[in-house]
Amino acid sequence: MDVKKKIIEKSIELFEMKGFSETSIQDVVEALGVTKGTFYYYFDSKEQLLMNIHRMYIDELLNLQKQIIENRGMNQKTKLFETVKLLITQIKVTGRSARVFFREMMHLKPESAGIIKQKRKKFRLNIQTIIESGIKNGEFKPNLQADLVTFAVLGMCNWSYNWFDPEGPVADEELVKAYIDTLLNGIAN
Repeated sequence: MDVKKKIIEKSIELFEMKGFSETSIQDVVEALGVTKGTFYYYFDSKEQLLMNIHRMYIDELLNLQKQIIENRGMNQKTKLFETVKLLITQIKVTGRSARVFFREMMHLKPESAGIIKQKRKKFRLNIQTIIESGIKNGEFKPNLQADLVTFAVLGMCNWSYNWFDPEGPVADEELVKAYIDTLLNGIAN
């Protein structure tokens, strides 16, 4: 594994455990047994490192979401299911990165935060397009407000990083099915 990747991975671990503010560059280099010079060879600052972590996480989500959206063999319900599954699976696969992504964005400089917010907005609007297409073709109820449903999907899924334990009693696939059932069928008899 290359040094830059080791710095990123160790930083994610430390940011997740201690928080961005409480983790110093010295903490990172000591944990890796390298010098500050090594750190500064790859990153200008701790904030640039955090931006790199955020960019990697959201770019991977957008890339995987694009594959779902472009799959012509899927109807809109399946695309919504796969998007929810993607969000929950990413928590399972990249749990620490997910927690850093959702918890530590406030520490990005305004210009960096703006870039990440635009990417997050793109992800959100892609979900909204799935819902709008499903409304249009009759897969979803005609009176839904696609933007509100989109925020509900993201609220459910994104908050899961805070409590969902992939090693716990509920499997990720079971959680996805529960979320989709709630979204598509509600909770009333």
